[in-house]
Amino acid sequence: MANFAKPSAPRFSVDVYQNEFLPEGGRDVHAIVTVTATGGGSVTRGKPADGTAAVVIMVDCSGSMEYPAEKMRGAREATAAAVDTLRDGTAFAVIAGTHVAKEVYPGQGRLAVADPATRAQAKEALRGLSAGGGTAIGTWLRLADGLLRGSTAAIRHGILLTDGRNEHEEPAVLRAALDACAGRFTCDARGVGTDWEVKEVTGIASALLGSADIVADPAHLTEDFTRMMENVMGKEVADVSLRLWTPVGVEIQYVKQVAPTVQDLTDRRTDSGPRAGDYPTGSWGDESREYHVCVRVPGAAVGQEMLASRATLVRPATGGEPEAVLAQGLVRAVWTNDVAASTAINPQVAHYTGQAELAQAIQQGLEARKMGDVDGATAKLGRAVQLASVSGNADTARLLSKVVDVVDAVAGTVRLKAKVADADEMTLETRSTQTVRVKKF
Repeated sequence: MANFAKPSAPRFSVDVYQNEFLPEGGRDVHAIVTVTATGGGSVTRGKPADGTAAVVIMVDCSGSMEYPAEKMRGAREATAAAVDTLRDGTAFAVIAGTHVAKEVYPGQGRLAVADPATRAQAKEALRGLSAGGGTAIGTWLRLADGLLRGSTAAIRHGILLTDGRNEHEEPAVLRAALDACAGRFTCDARGVGTDWEVKEVTGIASALLGSADIVADPAHLTEDFTRMMENVMGKEVADVSLRLWTPVGVEIQYVKQVAPTVQDLTDRRTDSGPRAGDYPTGSWGDESREYHVCVRVPGAAVGQEMLASRATLVRPATGGEPEAVLAQGLVRAVWTNDVAASTAINPQVAHYTGQAELAQAIQQGLEARKMGDVDGATAKLGRAVQLASVSGNADTARLLSKVVDVVDAVAGTVRLKAKVADADEMTLETRSTQTVRVKKF
């Protein structure tokens, strides 16, 4: 493990957990790469942001936000609370989203700089938000992108709230907007109420390396928006990549973030040099994340060993500063005829493989339930209950219990509930990718 960060910045470390032993001819090497950032600044209003962050809040103002009226009122109050959470010096703007995107504050294609006066002005402007019109989320994202592109801030972030389906633009238009915005800013997405499409909201967050969640009751929006903005204000290093170098003959099978959520990064690779590729991880504050890396090596004879991959955390060159290596770890392969050694599964690898399967089982089970496939839904959701029980994922187990009656959690025996509240089903689907940390062994 190595540490290269500057004293003034968060310190990054990389730890690799794996069973490096393979049987003769064995080829697939699995490793959990744990990345930890520590020592960053605390999140306080009194600490100036020094222009390092820019945030755009996108508020759904379509006609459905007025039914019930608590949604629009909750959105105004939550956005005001988020504005109050901004640190002095943070660039920010607010957008009202319908079938078009309109600047609410400060307007004229620019960002304001947070201070007592601009926060007060923004909150006053929020009083004028009203519901009316359709939903075209791609236009909201493109306006946010345009505003953020004019900022020199390293941390560029969006917060998006919607209450309905993206009915006023084609799916391909939203997809194109997400492709255009990816890598330019990160974005947290929230669905309020129960009339929105889970896959749309989670797809936005996934494409833009942010979080997704449901706020079924508008009364909880203020708490959620405050927490989101506090998290953004804690970010200090932007655009960090996990760079994987592999020797000749080694192929990367997949790269997945597995904690705190499951996120497949395999197809997001960009080449960064001979036999090296970068996988985006977004912005970092004081936090830890885990990545499951699987590489395929050439088969070898007993007694041979090799470096299967080098995992490096890299910050890109910006503002005249060169590219920085933040931390590094190694993935190894050693061939042995010791059956016990080569067949042992590393506890961290086993745990996160199960967590990824848990997320998939929930999603497949809920899809089968929607399609009327009772047997398929029962089998998949039963497996999900079993995996949640084994891994100690109590939050997911609790959510599953609102969709199925659990007969035997250890065996995965369940019965589908006859009636399930929309909010319960949507919460389970939205949070299906949230994982628990590996138990200490």
